Amino acid sequence: MAINDLVSDALTRVRNAGMRRLPVTTLVHSKSVEAVANILVEKGYLESANVVEDGVKKTIKVVLKYNDEGKTVINEMKRVSKPGRRVYKGKEDIKRFKNGYGTIIVSTSHGVLANDKAFELGIGGEVMCTIW
Repeated sequence: MAINDLVSDALTRVRNAGMRRLPVTTLVHSKSVEAVANILVEKGYLESANVVEDGVKKTIKVVLKYNDEGKTVINEMKRVSKPGRRVYKGKEDIKRFKNGYGTIIVSTSHGVLANDKAFELGIGGEVMCTIW
């Protein structure tokens, strides 16, 4: 099974695991997926994300985060830029999302960054996904 859009696949896997209240899920590894997972951990949407090497094949083991009521802390995850339609934004357009409660993950010339870091550096880029 070939997956064309690994980031979209990763977001779907995390979303589905959250709906089923699973503690852990596994993502297909790529540098961009690893970068997105690390930003989600840094921003507090996931407990942890660790790269697991099984010989040649790499996967990312993600531990989901839940609130006191057992609901996932992620309200919504959306893939913005898709393989068929790329979406780019300048630094002004990625300043805030959901009044600062959400995060936009942007692929920039300085790597994959959260919107606040990209704005700090004064750079825009391809909007990979939004999460809140």
